[in-house]
Amino acid sequence: MIKRHLALIPFTAALLAGCAATGSSNGPVSTAPVAAYSEALSLSGKMSATYTRDGTPGSVTVNFEWRQTASRTDIELSTPLGSTVAKIAVTPEEAVLSEGDNKPPRRAASIDELSAQALGWPLPVSGLREWLQGHAIDAKGQRFTASAAHSTVTTQDGWQLSFVSWQPDSNPPRPRRIDAERAASGPVSDITIRVVIDAAK
Repeated sequence: MIKRHLALIPFTAALLAGCAATGSSNGPVSTAPVAAYSEALSLSGKMSATYTRDGTPGSVTVNFEWRQTASRTDIELSTPLGSTVAKIAVTPEEAVLSEGDNKPPRRAASIDELSAQALGWPLPVSGLREWLQGHAIDAKGQRFTASAAHSTVTTQDGWQLSFVSWQPDSNPPRPRRIDAERAASGPVSDITIRVVIDAAK
């Protein structure tokens, strides 16, 4: 089961330490806003999460490959050593999670529901489609566009976002590290997700 595999993956000190600084080592980051939102996106990086499930703290760190189009999002999660843990496909109709090992795919109407069951914590795919590009919908339903000077927002569904650092020499600026927190109620609560995006190749 994917939850059992992921629970064995510790946080990596390199991930936490290497992403602490804001900005870039190659000079000051532009205060210009990020580029306009695009339906098409392909990138990779690392994602870590801490959470409380049924009163028990949990944590996980994974690598991810992210590909999205206007009508679909595909995510591949792997261990820090490179072993594929899960593949997720999300369309407007359903979310499908495949774990391999000849296990039948899991299906649900909501990726939040499906990931909470399988991963132990909700993966906010619909939000990440925008967050990864520096965009969000704020608590008042207004569009938020990030910049180094305007880098925090609370989203319409209760996530507190912080765009902590930016890709070196990116123009317009592109997010490098994003922190997201939500004090959700129910079986899974006190969720913190940290995303570190690889530099474009």
